[in-house]
Amino acid sequence: MKLDVAGVCMLVLVLMTAVLTGTGAGPVPRHHRVLPGARGCHIAQYKSLSPGERLAFKNATDAFEESFWLKNHTCRSRPFPRTWDLRQLQVWERPVALEAELALTLRVLANSSLGDVLDRPLGTLSHIHSELQACVAAQPTEGPRPRGRLHQWLHRLHKAPKKEPWGCLEASVMFNLFRLLTKDLTCVASGHLCV
Repeated sequence: MKLDVAGVCMLVLVLMTAVLTGTGAGPVPRHHRVLPGARGCHIAQYKSLSPGERLAFKNATDAFEESFWLKNHTCRSRPFPRTWDLRQLQVWERPVALEAELALTLRVLANSSLGDVLDRPLGTLSHIHSELQACVAAQPTEGPRPRGRLHQWLHRLHKAPKKEPWGCLEASVMFNLFRLLTKDLTCVASGHLCV
């Protein structure tokens, strides 16, 4: 069967859609449970990722660690402190914090020098980010505004690209990936059950 350029593009689009929607090797869909007040928010499907997705993230972090230690960086501050725990926030604040965390992660990884090893993780993170944006946008606009701990965290993430040396920012993002996927994303996907 011969395919022209348009046919190849359509085939690639179909395959990417299959991977990103979970019909391929993408995130394993779970029961859809909507966050309070968030119509069309289906983040609950990300309570866990498929073994293939986890392996792609592990390969990316391993490749980064190898190159990072060779460069001998000395980083003092961290955009994601050890005390970062979404359970400290109210349930409505958690998707907002995770969305900001994902936005910074995507921004940094999109400009990383790791190359092809990041293709699958970036695709997965982009898809999760778009789902999460729907959850955040679906929250009532007259609701509470970020304050307290959430405000501090959002401010910290917003300032990080201007404040941190690029290598240290990239390191913080890469070393935070597994926590983002296994703790933060799972917590937001679990809604009120994350305690």
